Amino acid sequence: LFLPLERDYCSLCDKQPIGRLLFRQFCETRPGLESYIQFLDSVAEYEVTPDEKLGEKGKEIMTKYLTPKSPVFIAQVGRDLVSQTEEKLLQKPCKELFSACVQSVHDYLRGEPFHEYLDGMYFDRFLQWKWLERQPVTKNTFRQYRVLGKGGFGEVCACQVRATGKMYACKRLEKKRIKKRKGESMALNEKQILEKVNSRFVVNLAYAYETKDALCLVLTIMNGGDLKFHIYNMGNPGFEEERALFYAAEILCGLEDLHRENIVYRDLKPENILLDDYGHIRISDLGLAVKIPEGDLIRGRVGTVGYMAPEVLNNQRYGLSPDYWGLGCLIYEMIEGQSPFRGRKEKVKREEVDRRVLETEEVYSHKFSEEAKCICKMLLTKDAKQRLGCQEEGAAEVKRHPFFRNMNFKRLEAGMLDPPFIPDPRAVYCKDVLDIEQFSTVKGVNLDHTDDDFYSKFSTGSVPIPWQSEMIETECFKELNVFGPNGTLSPDLNRSHPPEPPKKGLLQRLFKRQFQKEMTSTPEVAKPPRTARDPGTSVCCGSSRPRFKSSPDPSWLGGSVLNPTPAPTSVCPHEKSGWRCRLPRVSEVEDSDLSTVPGTTTATRGADTPALFCNVRGPRPRGCQEGARDTEGEQLVVPKPGTC
Repeated sequence: LFLPLERDYCSLCDKQPIGRLLFRQFCETRPGLESYIQFLDSVAEYEVTPDEKLGEKGKEIMTKYLTPKSPVFIAQVGRDLVSQTEEKLLQKPCKELFSACVQSVHDYLRGEPFHEYLDGMYFDRFLQWKWLERQPVTKNTFRQYRVLGKGGFGEVCACQVRATGKMYACKRLEKKRIKKRKGESMALNEKQILEKVNSRFVVNLAYAYETKDALCLVLTIMNGGDLKFHIYNMGNPGFEEERALFYAAEILCGLEDLHRENIVYRDLKPENILLDDYGHIRISDLGLAVKIPEGDLIRGRVGTVGYMAPEVLNNQRYGLSPDYWGLGCLIYEMIEGQSPFRGRKEKVKREEVDRRVLETEEVYSHKFSEEAKCICKMLLTKDAKQRLGCQEEGAAEVKRHPFFRNMNFKRLEAGMLDPPFIPDPRAVYCKDVLDIEQFSTVKGVNLDHTDDDFYSKFSTGSVPIPWQSEMIETECFKELNVFGPNGTLSPDLNRSHPPEPPKKGLLQRLFKRQFQKEMTSTPEVAKPPRTARDPGTSVCCGSSRPRFKSSPDPSWLGGSVLNPTPAPTSVCPHEKSGWRCRLPRVSEVEDSDLSTVPGTTTATRGADTPALFCNVRGPRPRGCQEGARDTEGEQLVVPKPGTC
């Protein structure tokens, strides 16, 4: 795949995390622009301020940035706009008070400052990161751990990025099973939707690659179990209303993010809502999600029995309405401890459940407050046109319901609210590995070249925003984003600096060693056999690290960085805290090259290819100490200089 770099302010300086940080760094080096960044930060803080303190915070921003006598006055915000903002502040401050001012600042920054940024070293550094982001992804990019569960086309297991230590869940889609079930369009649809949506409340796709036998989606790992497990297996069925409200608010935010892309989810149920280590939830399994064409409606009788909306059961045309019906079913089940149209463990035919959905009214017990009962009734309205959330305002209409009157959605969307329940880090909220049924072997299916087009569309490598977020979260960005003293160019950004000679391959080193032995008459001193405490070393980025194939010292299995001891020479210039890594030289990566860098998974490793990152050992996933597969350490690599 050939992906040109989009020279767009919104994409480069706002949406992409590393691009946003580098543009901020650029602005902070320009005295006239530093105040603009400070203003945007202050407005971001204002938007997550509790309602009772909005007036005070708003006045502080007005005084500091929108008063002409202030030393950091934002001159690009017009006087009329300042007057309108001040008037709204005196009447009743709201979260969107400074929205127009923020837009005015961005309009200015996307002009001359942005073009100046494109000509400087900070954008060159961004190109280096983009080049690294687009390197091939293979199975060797990851370590594989225990099986977590099953999907429709294969197993889901825990995995870890070797270079950063970041944990993910790897969803394997077996190629033969996909072909046998004619599931190519469904698998590609899920991948493309996951790639498009970047939400705190929907599982994120970080990588997509292929192996000989499977297509792999590397997703956000969720160790806290699913809502079904917590509703029915953690004491009495159901939750307290406060906990149900918190989960409902996060699910609503996830639906809003999907609907913003005109995507209808269509399979909202407790099994598809997962908890992370901190107790926050994400919507998962987007296999039935579909993008609705602009201004159009779709038709399709898909979903799970008991959760499908009446318009879906009747095979009518619909838009986003089935998701609000599903939200109503979820809120009801979280509070009542059973679904609205079928009792717990009740054995009933599908036709009977469908009849109840279409004809009967749900029953509310004493567990429901008036607000909870009201929102469920409004979401479970059988006429989609009258259903809460199905009007023009969508999720915003649902957010205004009295059920959510005490919920600060801005703080929730910023991840600033504490969940009512935090999973126990010592507990495993999923089935035992032995309880997960194994897939049978697929017979009678042959893979051939006609499948290659589908595989190439699926296996696109790293997804930009999650990949960049990973680099920032694991502090790779912090370790590598080094410039020269006093804001000067670092050697890797200096185009006039001669490139480093390529490292010699393994065979060259072996032949050289043999030649040296033949040229000397000095007898070789016998070396003691290696033990688990002496695993040997291999050279990577001018440093040494241990390697092992069998019987590794257990102390190596859980550490952070694999052998921080450097070689006496050729130490990596960006070495900090034991990292062995480097960014490509800017002379190797020009802007035009980025339009021709494939992000596929078919590249192979060269023996003399320099490593960008050395092996990093982060924490193992919960429950993965027993039987975890661990192979000899591999490095994330780049092509030889000049080959990209």
